[in-house]
Amino acid sequence: MELSFTLRGRPRAQELAQQIRFAILEGRLRAGTRLPSTRALAESVGCSRTLVTAVYEELVAEGYLEARRGSGTYVAAELPVASVVTEGLTSPPPKWLEPLRDPDGDSPGSDECRVDFTLARQVVEPVSRRSWARMWRAVGRQSPPRDAGPPEGDPGLREAIAEYVGRARGLRCGPDDVVVTTGGVRALDLVAQAVLRPGDPVAVEEPGYPAARRTLEDRGAVLLPVRVDDDGLHVVELGSAPLVVYVTPSHQYPLGVRMSVSRRVALLEWAARHDRLVVEDDYDSELRFDGPPLPALAGMERAGRVVYVGTFSKVLAPGLRLGYVVAPRWLRERLVRLRERSGDRVPWPVQRALAAFLGSGDFDRHVRRVRRQYAERRSALREALQPASGVARLRGMEAGLHAFLQFTPELDELHLAEVARRRGVRVSPLAPFYLGTPDRRGWLLAYGGLSTQQVWWGARVLTEVLLESVELRAKEPLGGRP
Repeated sequence: MELSFTLRGRPRAQELAQQIRFAILEGRLRAGTRLPSTRALAESVGCSRTLVTAVYEELVAEGYLEARRGSGTYVAAELPVASVVTEGLTSPPPKWLEPLRDPDGDSPGSDECRVDFTLARQVVEPVSRRSWARMWRAVGRQSPPRDAGPPEGDPGLREAIAEYVGRARGLRCGPDDVVVTTGGVRALDLVAQAVLRPGDPVAVEEPGYPAARRTLEDRGAVLLPVRVDDDGLHVVELGSAPLVVYVTPSHQYPLGVRMSVSRRVALLEWAARHDRLVVEDDYDSELRFDGPPLPALAGMERAGRVVYVGTFSKVLAPGLRLGYVVAPRWLRERLVRLRERSGDRVPWPVQRALAAFLGSGDFDRHVRRVRRQYAERRSALREALQPASGVARLRGMEAGLHAFLQFTPELDELHLAEVARRRGVRVSPLAPFYLGTPDRRGWLLAYGGLSTQQVWWGARVLTEVLLESVELRAKEPLGGRP
């Protein structure tokens, strides 16, 4: 019989084998059908006879074909006929499957926009090419380990992290207190897996970090939202129910405030009094612009009631997927056992490269450089939004890569966000970051991944949107819209 196949790309043997499989499964080649000789098929599709012979042998081994000595090659008699999709897996999902929820309350839009301030954008300033090359050259001179390495992470990297957090954040710890993870959220998930049972109450900030809340929920936690004000978490509202408290004290996500010293002391006293655990997420503590950072919670106590979670994603590159946990010994042993069981590891070259980067001084130089760049963008944001300061106040500008633009109560954050989007600027409204009813309104503006010119232009558009809204409200007749 004659067969018509067209080889358009990829490994030709792989494509020919796949087309024959589809022809069999779709019923175009029925059971018992004799295939052309290898010479005839090679001439038909324009390839070598050796290639066709190899394809036939592969399909015989898989059970699609059977070779009969002295007779030829045939479609296997026992192969069932099934309908398959030939151009990608485009079948619809099961009807019961719910859509995935975005953990940050928004996602980069498919519509065209000139400036995207949304928090879903994980873009940071890259490491200089010279430093990047130097850290990888350090790895290239080493031989890879013969096994997967310790589940808690490469010893050299853990030593470098312990030295760094001790120097920069005041943590009194050693390499044995550090567990390396595949990112900050994974670090939180590991801690939750180690200490929580389904139904355990966990206090979270309100508003708070959606990805962290979802991680805790996935581990069966019952979330108890606790208000945040200009001094951070309202410790007096914790009560005694939560077994764990998750906080972002250095630069609260998303409002950007930092927890005051008095609140920090109160939280540590609460944890000691009730024998509870505090998880401190210090994800962007390096990026402070106005003076040195406050000491980490974990550096203020020695009772082993604070678990410190950090990541290098915001200051180096999100794609590295490297975080860490500094944990008391009793918890570290649990974390190591879980990682050993899962086989989850950060690739060895990434760990060694980062260890070299931290130890060489390049990391500190990189942080100083990007602080200057982010500070310029922060200044552009503040200056461009100044004309709207009567109705919208910038908050959380002391650190991090985003700011909170808090509205006066009469402004509608969702409606105005849509107006801004139509003018080419996307923002993250605050409301999705609440578990309950929002007690304030505004936009979250991530400026880290934008140029100074983009920040300026986008913020000017937002200023126009806000001022125009105020003017429209002023023109409305008494009693509301006609």
